[in-house]
Amino acid sequence: MGENLDDLTAKCVHCGFCLPACPTYALTGDENDSPRGRIHLMRQVLEGKAELDDAVAGHVDSCLGCLSCVSACPSGVEYDRIIEEFRPQVEEAYAERRGDKAFRELVFGLFPHPARLRVAALGAVAYRRTGGAALVRATGLLRRFPKLGAMEALMPDTTLRKAWSTMPTSSAPEGEQRATVGMVSGCVQRVFFSDVNAATARVLRAEGCQVVVPNQGCCGALSLHAGREHEAKGYARRLIDAFRRPAEPAAVPLADLDAVVVNVAGCGSTLKQYGELLADDPAYAAPAAEFAAKVRDISEVLADLEPRAERHPIEARVAYHDACHLAHGQGVRTQPRRLLAAIPGLDVVEPAESAFCCGSAGVHNLVRPEAAEELGRRKAARITATHPDLIATGNPGCLLQIQRHLPDPTPVVHPIEIIDASLRGLTLNPARLRRKAGGEGESGS
Repeated sequence: MGENLDDLTAKCVHCGFCLPACPTYALTGDENDSPRGRIHLMRQVLEGKAELDDAVAGHVDSCLGCLSCVSACPSGVEYDRIIEEFRPQVEEAYAERRGDKAFRELVFGLFPHPARLRVAALGAVAYRRTGGAALVRATGLLRRFPKLGAMEALMPDTTLRKAWSTMPTSSAPEGEQRATVGMVSGCVQRVFFSDVNAATARVLRAEGCQVVVPNQGCCGALSLHAGREHEAKGYARRLIDAFRRPAEPAAVPLADLDAVVVNVAGCGSTLKQYGELLADDPAYAAPAAEFAAKVRDISEVLADLEPRAERHPIEARVAYHDACHLAHGQGVRTQPRRLLAAIPGLDVVEPAESAFCCGSAGVHNLVRPEAAEELGRRKAARITATHPDLIATGNPGCLLQIQRHLPDPTPVVHPIEIIDASLRGLTLNPARLRRKAGGEGESGS
């Protein structure tokens, strides 16, 4: 690992192009909170010139992993690989002294587990509908414990129907079949954003795809981005097995799938890295590489298919936000915009700093809520300046983070929900959607 990191970090020529792209440097102005500064610190540790003490670990731990520096770097420095290979060392050395180990264990003991999330969803519904939220806020408890306050503020507004909904193992295409695709259902996505999964499957079917959804667990993205590499590898192996050898008779094995579709930017970025993640595992190196080669974001799949289903008009102004792990992690930028622009009547507008991190960054907005709040407010201000009716982004964490910091309850949706509404001939009524975002009413139809 050390030799590999030596080679990777040596590519950095400290030119400074990464500085204006880095959210943490924008907040602190501290060179050690920039990509080139962190690379310097990591090299010092690797060469034995510095200890991995609290100061060094703190600077590395504060990195959002947004990868905007990767897009900005003219030297091709693979900061994504550097930070993910060094973070396990930080996690091992720094976890006990960080002071939030119990909270992080709570987060990682909950979010990668859909069954536990469903129980949490039940509690969330009760919390909001029984007056518990108002009572807890009145005590001032959330102000005294900012991490709990952040978790409460970012809690998705869900229903028991959505949380307990399931998808069929296999769904036939509408009309002539053009492809067979497997679908990653996610963890938070499956429980709190099941309507996004349903919209994804409907659009794929409308465009001639058989959609296969085997029984599956977490992909490991949250764990990998937080330096919990061993945990992430375990999740990766189990997900690969679920697609290679599905238990359900109606499922199609990985070898017969044209693509593995994902609609969560953070998950997709990790899934495409499975080949590297498990390269040293003799039993999984080849299956992981095969799996990763088939992973496509939903926007990539649809952009590669000649549109067959009719797009009905949607008269609305939509601001598109680039999820970091979609734009920087996967290089997927034009496809979502092109798909949205193809909808008659839809005006797609570009906020300033559209590819600048919103502060969500996996669990960053939970474990470092103050910094995340600054970035969230900055992002919300840039988006609000475009006066949108709708905001679209391809990652649930971004969706929740942006929605939390908007000055008015403008609805934030996944792009696939807009495409789905267009294909179904629904009228997206921004006023009714805005009431939904504010906790009232239902979506327009």
